[in-house]
Amino acid sequence: METTMLVLGIVIFLALAFDFINGFHDTANAIATSVSTRALKPRTAILLAASMNFIGAMMFTGVAKTIGGSIADPADLDNGIQVVIATLLSAIIWNLVTWWFGLPSSSSHALIGALAGAVFVGAGNDKLNYSGFTDIVLALILSPIIAFVVGYSVMQLLKLIFARRSPHTVNKGFRTMQIFTAALQSFTHGTNDAQKAMGIITFALVTSGKLQEMEVPLWVKISAATAMALGTSVGGWKIIKTMGTKIFKIEPINGFAADFSAASVIFTATLLHLPISTTHAITSAILGVGSAKRFSAVKWSLAGRIVVTWFITIPITAVLAGLIFKLLF
Repeated sequence: METTMLVLGIVIFLALAFDFINGFHDTANAIATSVSTRALKPRTAILLAASMNFIGAMMFTGVAKTIGGSIADPADLDNGIQVVIATLLSAIIWNLVTWWFGLPSSSSHALIGALAGAVFVGAGNDKLNYSGFTDIVLALILSPIIAFVVGYSVMQLLKLIFARRSPHTVNKGFRTMQIFTAALQSFTHGTNDAQKAMGIITFALVTSGKLQEMEVPLWVKISAATAMALGTSVGGWKIIKTMGTKIFKIEPINGFAADFSAASVIFTATLLHLPISTTHAITSAILGVGSAKRFSAVKWSLAGRIVVTWFITIPITAVLAGLIFKLLF
């Protein structure tokens, strides 16, 4: 299919806009705990997160290839550009809605659900790779469970190690350590989340005939990394408030445990080329750490609202993408 450069330019703009929104939507994932415990000042935390997001985004492409090739074959779609436009519009709308209400929903769920819905409606049931889609969804489901278990286990281990130490001394030490875990969390966020925009741009380039295979060009990596970093620099204050203060009262040792646990899960997924939700990972790690601290300390009603948002994101964005495709094309 012949695609004008103007239409391809619109796709690239939307993909980078998604990446930018993903940056400020998910800033809270990396810095909420360090800001809430005052380990870092908000502005310093955001600048640190933006820098580390950029570095992480530039270093890997495996997740991008999974996003771009596992749900559908871009070379096999006659209307792939239209599918991508509907996908990005759906994901952007959902990200903005959940950001407005301060809910830490998943940009990954939004993009993957939207792409599946757009392919299903725009290209047909036979063009959707159900096995690839199922593998991605399985990783999205399992990763928060693993993050919860890791967070709970790390916190229990820290409680055993520092049981005889003064809480004041322990928290003072971990407040410093949080600077490093915030940087690590931001780095791993970049390694996984920025690649989703890279994947969708590369998908568009392949389906338009500008590329022959799912290899991410350098300019795509730089563009996506920059958009993610700029978005991160804006900051998502509503979600930071939810993540850092409303789930349970986080102390420096809890923040360290949550960030370390989530970063471990995210980076493992990146090495396995699996797109997971950084939002799910850090929220679940915080819930696991809070449960280890004291089960009753966690505000489970809020946690329930967050989990509901997780479950409804894929079907809502899939339906929305299908509707957008029908309306526009």
